[in-house]
Amino acid sequence: MQALTTVAALTGREVLKFVRDRSRLLGAFTQPLAFWLLLGLGFQDTFQMPGTTAGGVDYVEFLFPGVIALVLLFTAIFSTISIVEERVSGFLQAVMVAPTPRTALVFGNALGGTLLATLQALLILLALPLIDIYPSLPGILLILAICILTGLSFTALGFTIAWRMDTTRGFHAVMNLFLLPLWFLSGAMFPPEGAASVLQWLVWVNPVSYAVSGIRHGMYGLADAPGVLASPTICVAVSLGFAIVMIGLAVWTVRRPFFSS
Repeated sequence: MQALTTVAALTGREVLKFVRDRSRLLGAFTQPLAFWLLLGLGFQDTFQMPGTTAGGVDYVEFLFPGVIALVLLFTAIFSTISIVEERVSGFLQAVMVAPTPRTALVFGNALGGTLLATLQALLILLALPLIDIYPSLPGILLILAICILTGLSFTALGFTIAWRMDTTRGFHAVMNLFLLPLWFLSGAMFPPEGAASVLQWLVWVNPVSYAVSGIRHGMYGLADAPGVLASPTICVAVSLGFAIVMIGLAVWTVRRPFFSS
């Protein structure tokens, strides 16, 4: 019960911090939408899916799942930057000496970041009618499952890295090293069929690619979707496996001291 209370308190604290920060709240919604519209409209006349003729999927529609994935990654990862800040302020040390397991820190922060990332991603879905797409209930449930699993994966990854960071500047530098390549090589911006063979291989081994593919499936009601890598079942399975590995890594990290002797 003590551990569950700690998890619930840390989760609620993450949500409360986000809601109270108006600039963060505004940027969380306007930045991805602006990115989607500017990039999508800018390339829609030059984009064409491999093996199709003109008049198929335009770039605004193709880019949409990638924008949702971008929201998930950035919100989940950067919600864990508080780990660095709270260690400096002393809050983290106070939690660690409390009579509760350290794993509660992992799950509290992971659930808080996942909740924020998932809510933002689902709110972005409200823009789907702008491109004349209306997902079915099974499709929405698939997107929800992918969002939760992806959020858990990257909050756990962010927690693992933040646990060893001394400054927020170092955290930003390391996370950008992970985030941007993972997103660019996820099939979010270009279909893997039209890429060079080495890029196709990188897309196939990237776990974010299966999150993007799962969201694409969900947009079209679990039917065949343009630019997907695998079936909905495989997308969920890969996302689940990656989440388990990342949470396991975070739990292993938190049970060790801040610095090795």
